[in-house]
Amino acid sequence: MQNGNRPISAVLHDIVGNIQHIVRSEMRLAKTELREELRKSASAGVMLGVGVVGLMFSVLFVLLAAVYALSLVVPSWMAALIVGAGLGLIAAVCVAIGISRFKRVRAAPKTTATVKENVEWAKQLTR
Repeated sequence: MQNGNRPISAVLHDIVGNIQHIVRSEMRLAKTELREELRKSASAGVMLGVGVVGLMFSVLFVLLAAVYALSLVVPSWMAALIVGAGLGLIAAVCVAIGISRFKRVRAAPKTTATVKENVEWAKQLTR
């Protein structure tokens, strides 16, 4: 049979097959993109976690020494307050860096673009 004389059932069968192929391809692309973005997120999360844990353990003794040193000049409670405020500032900077790394992660930009393309293609077929 020639393409112009194909029965409707054959045309519909081809359309359904093409749509299934497109959906499968989109799913594979989305899965690949999400894996890539999760690797970036995992890296940012690990760095944030290591930074927080390392900061807690290493700074603990430095803070204790700073409180003892300041308590020679000011009352002990004020020395502890000054050291605590300094630690809060450092922690805020670390959290801001971690958040900025998480914001760089984008969710499947290529898949979004190709899905829009496929929707336009399907609209053209139905006209």
